[in-house]
Amino acid sequence: MVCLGNICRSPLAEGILRSKVNSNDVFVDSAGTASYHVGELPDERSIQIARINNIDLTNQRCRHFTIYDFDKFDQIYAMDSSNYNDILSLARNDQDKQKVNMIMNMTNPGESLDVPDPYYGGEKGFEHVFNLLDKACDEIVRNL
Repeated sequence: MVCLGNICRSPLAEGILRSKVNSNDVFVDSAGTASYHVGELPDERSIQIARINNIDLTNQRCRHFTIYDFDKFDQIYAMDSSNYNDILSLARNDQDKQKVNMIMNMTNPGESLDVPDPYYGGEKGFEHVFNLLDKACDEIVRNL
C-alpha cells in the first residue's frame, strides 16, 4: 500500500487489509513515495478512524518506498496516479511494473480512480477514505 507520506491513506489500507487476512499467509505493509515522515506514527486522524472500526494502527511506522519493495511484494497498490507514476519510475523491468496497480481498480476496474488525500479534508474525509479502502480491501481478499 503506497501513498505520498505514508501517514494517511496507505497506513489505513495496510491496517484494513491486515484485519481481513491471516497474517501467517499474507504479509501486508505500507510505504510512502516521499520520505517526509519516516519513523513517525500515522496521522492521528487515521489512527482514530481505524480505532472506531476496531483496527489498531499504533504499531505502524512510516517508511519510504524503495526499489527493493519490488522484490518483497507480489502486489503493490498505489493510492493515486501521482504515486502510481512515482512507483513505476523505480521499476527495473516489466515484471516490477506488472506488480503495480491503483487500489481503486479493485472496486472500479480500469478506471484508475484516486483515493482522495484526506489530510486537509477533516474528519469526514478520513471516514470517506476508510470506506473506499475497506471496499477495495474486500476485493483484494476475494482475489487472493
